[in-house]
Amino acid sequence: MGSKKMEGTSAPTNRRDPYEVLCVSRDSSDQEIKTAYRKLALKYHPDKNVSNPEASELFKEVAYSYSILSDPEKRRHYDSAGFEAIDAEGMDMEIDLSNLGTVNTMFAALFSKLGVPIKTTISANVLEEALNGTVTVRPLPIGTSVSGKVEKQCAHFFGVTINDQQAESGIVVRVTSTAQSKFKLLYFEQDTNAGYGLALQEDSEKSGKVTSAGMYFLHFQVYRMDSTVNALAMAKDPEAAFFKRLEGLQPCEVSELKAGTHIFAVYGDNFFKTATYTIEALCTRSYEDTTQKLKDIEAQILRKRTELRDFEIEYRKALARFQEVTNRYSQEKQTVDELLKQRDSIHSSFSVTRTVVLSNVSGSNVSNGSSSKVPVEDSRAESPAEDGGSDGKDKSAKKKWFNLNLKGSDKKLG
Repeated sequence: MGSKKMEGTSAPTNRRDPYEVLCVSRDSSDQEIKTAYRKLALKYHPDKNVSNPEASELFKEVAYSYSILSDPEKRRHYDSAGFEAIDAEGMDMEIDLSNLGTVNTMFAALFSKLGVPIKTTISANVLEEALNGTVTVRPLPIGTSVSGKVEKQCAHFFGVTINDQQAESGIVVRVTSTAQSKFKLLYFEQDTNAGYGLALQEDSEKSGKVTSAGMYFLHFQVYRMDSTVNALAMAKDPEAAFFKRLEGLQPCEVSELKAGTHIFAVYGDNFFKTATYTIEALCTRSYEDTTQKLKDIEAQILRKRTELRDFEIEYRKALARFQEVTNRYSQEKQTVDELLKQRDSIHSSFSVTRTVVLSNVSGSNVSNGSSSKVPVEDSRAESPAEDGGSDGKDKSAKKKWFNLNLKGSDKKLG
């Protein structure tokens, strides 16, 4: 359950003080800001000012200002440091599907299908009809449920009448869709001119095999989970998704209902098709244990959120240190590998083996690491003649005959 931004758009080129734009003071309550925004948004909405481009720009400025002041965290950041703090955090904007063309609607549907949070706003026509009191209100008795189908950017209105005893016990209104349709659960307050002004809005969230949304009026502070809070910042830093997850737990502005008839509505938020739903209203008198469990679990979640804020600081420091030592590990590993490589190279230098040198002369001998020739005596010692073999004798006889021939030749020449 909770109040959320009705409209939204990109930041104007020239930004003015959001409080000035909405004509509210800095100490205005959430309800006062919401009321001021609702009036200005209806006044400048493009649906009502088709031929007035200035109204469109004013509408964007009003929507942008409200997107800041309606979010407690962004309002606190703006109050402390202005637009710079808002820009640093990133803005989560909403789009009006009734003003989108077919192509842009298809892109928005695609991004939503891929898991990108796409915030949508309520059609100005629906809000204006409610404000004028021209909507059809169907009865929804306590303890009953109603199923139906609502067209996209349209709403079905229901009146829930409660007595004093039921109001004191607590009231819950829930909507579910087994078709996993996208919708909004809306709560309207009686306006002075017999119309209905939007007070609370809860977007459907997927839970298991269904989508659901609920509003809980239990006489104590209850919270709603807005999964789109800080969506842009989380997209830039995936690790922040965990730490920012509980930041989406936002306090609901209304915690109890008085006796009387209260107006709720189911708004079709699908991009193209109708939304199927079942809405039910019940008194929590017979749900005392469940009510206490909800109170306890939300208190635990709030404590855990505070713990996570502190743990994130500790984690970021540890992560930075881890990255530092990881970088050093890589450097040290590279250094050790290089030192061992050099050591192996030095070891390999201790060897009698030299690089083989080949002579350019044909038939030259290969030396054993030395450029000097082998002595003749060593060659003789290894020759077969020394072994006394027949081959040795033949070579010796030929040598003697060769020498005699030479001598005889010399005499003739003389």
